Amino acid sequence: MKLDTLKDLFVEELQDLYSAEQQIIEALPKMAESASNPQLKTAFEEHLKMTQEQKSRLEKIAQQLGVDPSGKHCKGMEGLIKEGQELMKEDADPAVLDAGLITAAQRVEHYEIAGYGTARTYASTLGHAEVCRLLQTTLEEEGETDHRLTRIAEQVVNPKAMSA
Repeated sequence: MKLDTLKDLFVEELQDLYSAEQQIIEALPKMAESASNPQLKTAFEEHLKMTQEQKSRLEKIAQQLGVDPSGKHCKGMEGLIKEGQELMKEDADPAVLDAGLITAAQRVEHYEIAGYGTARTYASTLGHAEVCRLLQTTLEEEGETDHRLTRIAEQVVNPKAMSA
């Protein structure tokens, strides 16, 4: 895709996010299965449902803009997920693995926060108020997930990993 305008860049960012969400949908069930802590397992399972909604939201945005949400492969997310998959193959104490899974998940969340924040700003600049609102909703959800993972890490997982 040739990037001549901010709209072109915006569409490419939306496609990157769409690809990222598709990859996350595939990865989250494996992360939930690998987690030993019930709170963490539940967080991953609930985030899967949220991610499916976020993907649908991106499809709605693409439809409103008259663009195809697919067409790009998010290599950044591919790398983050690959790191998480490598971690799950390690011979690790379950509590230590849970701490590592949180690290991997938060890297994913931070990547998404950066992408959705940028896309929301582009939408605002381009005058797409409704799209901006939808992207802000997802951005807030990603921030809430990040905070939830931090709470689970600080209150439960990391102390348990310390005593492993």
